[in-house]
Amino acid sequence: MIKAIVSIVLLAVSAGSACAGELYKWVDKDGKVHYTDQPPGQDVKAQERRKFGDKPGTVPLSYSLQVAMKNFPVTLYNADCADACPKAAALLKQRGVPFTDKSARDPVFAEELKALTGGKLLVPVLKVGKQVLTGFEEGAWNTTLDAAGYPSAGTAAARAPTTTAKAPQPKPVAKPQEEQDDDGDDPSDDEEASGR
Repeated sequence: MIKAIVSIVLLAVSAGSACAGELYKWVDKDGKVHYTDQPPGQDVKAQERRKFGDKPGTVPLSYSLQVAMKNFPVTLYNADCADACPKAAALLKQRGVPFTDKSARDPVFAEELKALTGGKLLVPVLKVGKQVLTGFEEGAWNTTLDAAGYPSAGTAAARAPTTTAKAPQPKPVAKPQEEQDDDGDDPSDDEEASGR
């Protein structure tokens, strides 16, 4: 009997980890939205990647968490900073705060970060709604997240996915047209026609 129960538990755990994966949402060059489990190709306007299956089971988001996400979206700007960046991300994950993770190494996000911090490139930076916190100070981050209505550490609703943002790819710049003279044609044509 005990062997049967152990077998069932092991089967359930292995089945859960087999379902773990990533989901990609991306917009193609024609503006069509796609959802796939495979990374998109090169002709992508925007892309989001979400990881699923890192925690057992799925719990629907509470109404209060949905309201907090709508009114005070959370963005974490980080990079490979020594101890503070991993601690910052761990705090958000521990509390179950859904957040967008933006790398300050990406030039587009670096410019966003500079605009938020008065021209400084500092990490980690937490943006909760319109409020910006520079540097990791756990007490200040918890106070800000509490005020925004996010769950405190250890609540059961802490299973919302994290979004890793990718900067949109720049569109190719059109090549400038050849210089034209007053009659709209190539200036070298006038020289040839006049016999110079």
